[in-house]
Amino acid sequence: MKNSKIVCFGGHGFLGSHLVPLLQREHDVFVPRSVDCDLREQAQVREFLLNTNPDVVLSLAALVGGIGFNQEHPAKLFYENALMGIMLMHEAYKAGVKKFVQLGTICAYPRDTSVPFKEEDLWNGYPDPSNAPYGLAKKMLLVQAQAYRKEYGFNVIYLLPVNLYGPGDNFNEDSSHVIPALIKKFVDAKKQNNSEVIIWGTGTPTREFLYVEDAARAIVLAMEKYNGADPVNLGSGNEISIKDLATLIGEEVGYSGSIVFDPSKPDGQPRRRLDVSKAKELFGFEAKTDFKEGLQKTIKWYNEGGE
Repeated sequence: MKNSKIVCFGGHGFLGSHLVPLLQREHDVFVPRSVDCDLREQAQVREFLLNTNPDVVLSLAALVGGIGFNQEHPAKLFYENALMGIMLMHEAYKAGVKKFVQLGTICAYPRDTSVPFKEEDLWNGYPDPSNAPYGLAKKMLLVQAQAYRKEYGFNVIYLLPVNLYGPGDNFNEDSSHVIPALIKKFVDAKKQNNSEVIIWGTGTPTREFLYVEDAARAIVLAMEKYNGADPVNLGSGNEISIKDLATLIGEEVGYSGSIVFDPSKPDGQPRRRLDVSKAKELFGFEAKTDFKEGLQKTIKWYNEGGE
């Protein structure tokens, strides 16, 4: 894999901004923007790949958001994620790309999956309705990956990361995930001297998080060492309740007011924690960043002007 020509779609995003520098240490990396190649336009995808002739394509580009964004835009999330992924994988195969790395999502797992989530559980039920259109669109790319491997011998690997967090995350209140959303809530409440912070849901669901630099390292390891058809989880193997997460972030921000949960808002999936043994076994990945340390780095980045 040394000195490969790599195209990283989504490389200017949150994860990509941490992944691309790692890749650039040993590879020639192209990082297109949507103005260079709109993944919703098949002709543009075909032309870009033929012109760049990459050895490896990394498919990170996605339309994503939190529960509120998923509830407001289910059709857009399904259509754009399915369209972008399907066309990119197809055109990469036709262009003779040697290896294709597709990122999936933990949202693809069935709502009532037994904890810890094992890769074999993916097809044991329907995803949580709060984000099913997004999760199913991404899961269809696993179907495509395995079908193209079987019929065409196309080397596609499929990785299933949990929710990521860290410096550079999306803090837009309309589309952010839970950690940046909570950090922004508590920082704003502290600045405005608000007496309480209101959090969606009951606070009882649990979530697992992976620090973005660990995720970037995992993708590089998988790209270099894994060539199998089976999906592989990427996570830390730890879970925390939303209530405990909110309390921890409030403490780290220095907020002294009350935390109030709004049970009229959706909780989403009851629990999320991955079985991460396959990633260790197949390509030697283990998360290294302590969760509290990762939160502190993220809060520091945001307080210093990150957006």
